[in-house]
Amino acid sequence: MSKIDKFNIPKEVSHVTKTIENAGFEAYIVGGCVRDLLIGKAPKDWDVTTNAKPEEIEKLFDNTYYNNDYGTVGVVNDDVEDETLKVVEVTPYRLESEYSDSRRPDSVEFSDSIEHDLKRRDFTINAIAYNESKGQIIDLHEGQKDIDSKTVRAIGDPDVRFSEDALRILRAIRISAELGFKIEEKTKESIKKDAKMLEKIAKERIKDEFVRIIMSNKPMEALELAHEMEVLQFVVPEIEEGIGVKQNQAHAFTVWEHNLRSVQHAAEKGWSLEIRLSALFHDIAKPATSRWSDEKKDWSFHGHDVVGGRMTKKILERLKFPKKQAEKIVKLVRWHLFFSDPDQITLSAVRRMVKNVGEENIWHLMDVRESDRIGMGRPKANPYRLRKYRSMIEEALRDPVSVAMLKIDGAKIMEVTRETAGPKIGFILHALLEEVLDDPKLNTAEYLEETSKKLIKLSETELKKLGDKGKDKKEEVEEKEIAGLRGKHWVK
Repeated sequence: MSKIDKFNIPKEVSHVTKTIENAGFEAYIVGGCVRDLLIGKAPKDWDVTTNAKPEEIEKLFDNTYYNNDYGTVGVVNDDVEDETLKVVEVTPYRLESEYSDSRRPDSVEFSDSIEHDLKRRDFTINAIAYNESKGQIIDLHEGQKDIDSKTVRAIGDPDVRFSEDALRILRAIRISAELGFKIEEKTKESIKKDAKMLEKIAKERIKDEFVRIIMSNKPMEALELAHEMEVLQFVVPEIEEGIGVKQNQAHAFTVWEHNLRSVQHAAEKGWSLEIRLSALFHDIAKPATSRWSDEKKDWSFHGHDVVGGRMTKKILERLKFPKKQAEKIVKLVRWHLFFSDPDQITLSAVRRMVKNVGEENIWHLMDVRESDRIGMGRPKANPYRLRKYRSMIEEALRDPVSVAMLKIDGAKIMEVTRETAGPKIGFILHALLEEVLDDPKLNTAEYLEETSKKLIKLSETELKKLGDKGKDKKEEVEEKEIAGLRGKHWVK
């Protein structure tokens, strides 16, 4: 059985528990942070439970907040960089009444017993308390045994636990995905039976658990489990529409499995939530747009990118995702079909795509594209086609070699030379460009102005020769830059 290493408890947490104990009260760290310490995993948040009441807790610390019905006091640490330690939540031992709405207790009563507090918690692995000063673990529900066997088990009667807070149904799946634990059979049976209770839960809370599932190491397994236990229909039912939907010959899997494999690849690459959700939703409209072609003897899904963008927008709005985040995901889904044949791609088409999704999103679109490819069952994540796309995107994003690079423009040349508008101004600009391309240190306003005064004295014929040399130099430099980009990606 694992033990807790005191050295893994941050001083900010120890300060909270010691301060409470020095005032004559009990104090235990409790819940998920104790579970993570026993597993050897860094906790993402810290919770303390005590027999002190909220007003007594507040008196012990300089910076706190208290604005809920459950007695939780947040002890704020403004001077720490670690986000997990910004707030240590301290909650009195409590007893809870019936949960008539399957969301929150009808009333909360504070208790003097740690046993009462542990009994009200969701799963055995989350019902372990630890007193640092005594080195004492309190585990009334064999949570350590379940940690050792990697099992998620509800405390007592799982139907009662889920009726108290139906979000625990989704939380069991999330914890299973995050930790790689299996869900105990009786708990699993109750999840399937009680899943409909999720309809009573606020969409914001469902979104939070769903996000943590997607950000786990095994979102594919978690989504399959959520489907198996009839939970997914109360979160994102649109994903299940792809079950059994065959695709064209380019794909080895149904729409359902393809989407799940795509998000799994994004997770294995450690990519952001936006990329993972875009990978999961990119083909979500294929069932709605599926058509059989007698001529081609295959399935087609015309417009699934456009329809998918609309469906994704509705899903994210329903789950109360932040507007800016939702807009990015919708863009990535909408434009995920941006190229087909690399031999037919034009630079102008790439520039249009950059404009459609924004420079800040174009590389994320490539990540979605890679996830799409791996989700098809193709083994290579970096084939010629994707390398070609990346090369052309870099080419589209690079600063072009042009007179716009100069620290002078035509208006300034006319001002310093007293020359009116005409061909000579253009010739001078290109002559200056040649000099700067040979020696970038010459690209200063002072040097270019003085050189312009000298060049204006030349005849138009002489200036044209110099300007043509500048244009030739520009093309030579551009060719070298583009060749370098293509060589970097091993493409032509």
